[in-house]
Amino acid sequence: MARVFWTAIAIALVFSSWVDGFEGYYEHQFNETELSLLEAHEASLSYAGSNLLLVGLTLVQNAAAKGAVCLDGTLPGYHLHRGYGSGANSWLINLEAVTVYSDVEVKIVWQGGGWCNNIRTCVYRKKTRRGSSDFMEKEIYFTGILSNKAEENPDFFNWNRVKLRYCDGASFAGDSEDEIAELQFRGQRIWTAAMEDLMSKGMRFADQALLSGCSAGGLATIIHCDEFRGLFPMTTRVKCLSDAGLFLDAIDVSGGRTLRNLYSGVVGLQGAQKNLPQICTNHLDPISCFFPQNLIASVKTPLFILNAAYDSWQIQSSLAPPSADPHGYWRDCRLNHAKCTAPQIQYLQGFRNHMLNVIKDFARANQNGLFINSCFSHCQTERQDTWFADNSPVIRNKAIALAVGDWYFDRAGVKVIDCPYPCDNTCHHLIFR
Repeated sequence: MARVFWTAIAIALVFSSWVDGFEGYYEHQFNETELSLLEAHEASLSYAGSNLLLVGLTLVQNAAAKGAVCLDGTLPGYHLHRGYGSGANSWLINLEAVTVYSDVEVKIVWQGGGWCNNIRTCVYRKKTRRGSSDFMEKEIYFTGILSNKAEENPDFFNWNRVKLRYCDGASFAGDSEDEIAELQFRGQRIWTAAMEDLMSKGMRFADQALLSGCSAGGLATIIHCDEFRGLFPMTTRVKCLSDAGLFLDAIDVSGGRTLRNLYSGVVGLQGAQKNLPQICTNHLDPISCFFPQNLIASVKTPLFILNAAYDSWQIQSSLAPPSADPHGYWRDCRLNHAKCTAPQIQYLQGFRNHMLNVIKDFARANQNGLFINSCFSHCQTERQDTWFADNSPVIRNKAIALAVGDWYFDRAGVKVIDCPYPCDNTCHHLIFR
């Protein structure tokens, strides 16, 4: 496998300081290449001669009749690359939250999915690809867990691989509308319509299936995991993989609950409460049931949780967002972990401890898998450099792709937790500016 060194630029459309994403760039530990936003945009368009797999967009044509539409009322869509050989009857469904554009030599450009929690942010969102299929790319690159190359994706390269586009803003869980603002909150219907469409295209014959997703898609994977299992006969091997979806109900640096406040708006505005797992809503409020920490122990289907212990999105947007840090004490640390003071690192160690505490019950189930690495990162399955490459992050000398494959195929139990920062020198940390 050729050694690949990657530099990533994370670009988000930030319209409410942090609600819909974050911006910055990824910097491999051996490279210090800074690219401007313009250069990043140009890099995302410069793939002449590259051998990356481009996959076209398919719109779900019968979705409108079911009310399964994006925020602006356009049809939802997905990208499907057919499997072959031993993978012809195996299906991997990836719920979008991060769109990755990658240059084979050094550059990756990606944008976070996030959520919209009020009319203003949802109206903005419906004029982007995260709220309308009119603005979605007609083709996207499949990398990482979606790659079609055995040397990049050893266990799933020849499966039927699908990326379901994210255009509802509530992790495929809402079902409501706002007629005045002309907003459709139909994430749950999109999920159902897309699954029905894929079943009609051969997924009903699957002998193996894996539901995966990153960030907001990782949360959606947890919410819909048991629903996904229910689509198939018990003879089908069905499991779920949540990447960077373990959003914690954490106290921010000001003593408030930034993420809980965001989720309150998402759940209330989009009518998500009726689509959240009833085993949770029977004893907790709907907002609490949008937090995966209150869902994972009750998911019946085998579930693998992949998360960075120092999740960059959560540091940026939940723990130390500008709204909770008006004097900027956390600014440098928020952007670059190397600039954190000793007390700030201690605070972030507390966040890691919180994460480890909430997964204790989940980890007791033999069927579940776990990979918590001590990196300042976010989403590691869809980027080739973190999924499977010569210099990928590892725990106990095992890369993420191999850990997931061992767990999925029952080759080995996988429940690995990294030692605390700064012990892991295989991390691909995210640095922001």
